[in-house]
Amino acid sequence: MLDRVHDVARAATRAYGLPGAEVTLVNVSENATYRVDDPDTGLRSVLRVHRLGYHTTPEILSELAWLEALREEAGVRTPRVIPAPDGSRVLTVPGAEPRDCVMFEFLPGTEPSGEHPVPGFERLGALTARMHRHARGWSRPAGFTRFHWDHEAALGAGSRWGRWQDGPGMDAEARTLLGRLDTELRTRLRRFGRGPERYGLIHADLRSANLLVAGDGPPAVIDFDDCGFGWYLYDLAAAVSFVEHRPEVPDLLDAWTRGYRTVLDLPAGDAAEIWTFVMFRRLLLVAWIGTHTGAEIAAELGSGYTEGTCELAERYLSGTLG
Repeated sequence: MLDRVHDVARAATRAYGLPGAEVTLVNVSENATYRVDDPDTGLRSVLRVHRLGYHTTPEILSELAWLEALREEAGVRTPRVIPAPDGSRVLTVPGAEPRDCVMFEFLPGTEPSGEHPVPGFERLGALTARMHRHARGWSRPAGFTRFHWDHEAALGAGSRWGRWQDGPGMDAEARTLLGRLDTELRTRLRRFGRGPERYGLIHADLRSANLLVAGDGPPAVIDFDDCGFGWYLYDLAAAVSFVEHRPEVPDLLDAWTRGYRTVLDLPAGDAAEIWTFVMFRRLLLVAWIGTHTGAEIAAELGSGYTEGTCELAERYLSGTLG
């Protein structure tokens, strides 16, 4: 499969007018991401080859519209889209299985190191609030369409990343415990509601892998592929993806909240449900690991992540988490 995707990437660079460019695979998750180095100009860019069936072309164009609006209207550093020679922002490479591709500028910066995570999370909270403030007031263009990250889409019968029940290392005891967790999450999320002050357009994957730090300013935000409609607090939960069990996480959540409140209000009643969203995301990631065994982090975490989720679920259900 990766050989076929690499052939698509080479075809895309030729279509972008870069026939001699070197194409290097950087990451595979939902999509395949490549670094593109053009020896003729010395310029570097990033090419995303989209996974089949995950997004329609109008959905990708909607993602790019918000990414660009955040940069131009809210001052959030995001990568510019490099259009194809015909002006298209999404280039479709023909073939037996046509694939959509997008070329982005290469932004300078590195993933946050985690050496001083609390100040970084305070800055991230403020940055996230700026994104949410923009989303609340933005007049979305005609035809804008993105999916939702509500309970049904994440954990329901049509769950986007598969069933958590099929996660790695899932036995009868774990299935029973996590079933209780799922029921409690559904109840609390229904009670929390989807009012416009709590639910709207979000990035949905603001973990360190999708941030680039350069200097002392706020980080750049990349990879809006999962952006859609969801609870605003889901962006906080996504920021602690895969490390929810670590002892420093309560301090990180507090730091994010402090930073967020420098830009937008976060009522105490909303903040009281932060761990609900952390556990919602965690259970969703159990499903993701089960259906993305080819991803490096999924292979690394495996059944241990399910076991850790069970430990957190026990504490959450007993009221001792947080």
